[in-house]
Amino acid sequence: MLLLSVKDAGMHLLKFTNWVSLFSLGFAFLYLYYAYQFSSSQIMAEESSKSIYDFTVKDIHGNDVKLSEYSGKVLLIVNVASQCGLTQSNYKELSVLYEKYKNKGFEILAFPCNQFGGQEPGNNEEIQEVACTKFKAEFPIFDKIEVNGKNEAPLYKFLKLQKGGLFGNGIKWNFTKFLVNKEGKVVERYAPVTSPLKIEKDIQSLLESS
Repeated sequence: MLLLSVKDAGMHLLKFTNWVSLFSLGFAFLYLYYAYQFSSSQIMAEESSKSIYDFTVKDIHGNDVKLSEYSGKVLLIVNVASQCGLTQSNYKELSVLYEKYKNKGFEILAFPCNQFGGQEPGNNEEIQEVACTKFKAEFPIFDKIEVNGKNEAPLYKFLKLQKGGLFGNGIKWNFTKFLVNKEGKVVERYAPVTSPLKIEKDIQSLLESS
């Protein structure tokens, strides 16, 4: 009987220990979950309080450009490439939009990037030659940057946090487009295959807004 009682006591102790372990594990999980949620909320709150006007970028000649210079304008920000299958149609249609709305408070900011298929291999001088001479682009072309990874430009980190994409926030290919309102907030993101002219109504709507 004594042996049985000891055995029963051992079983009860084991069950109690298991329950304590499960409770501790559950508590730890809840703590980590809410800590993560709080941290994520803080980060998102900090990011959402920013606008693109908080950023400084470099132009194609390496000079600093404060994006606050574009305050009050509707912006279309695009990562471009010179040798992509989408290059010709995008540059053509972007130029149409720019010519039509540049005097109405609209700007296109083009950022060359070589991360997709190595389709923007040239230096800044070569990129400018292709964009402005071959494709007749009159809108600003900026310094070549990275839009994904550890060396991504701070501006693009912000853009992606503001508007995530399908299957994750990363830029998927050349000519991903971000539409920014007059307050410097990202309002829409468009896939590389979205024709610039299909964005025209959204641009018009933001230009007409007070």
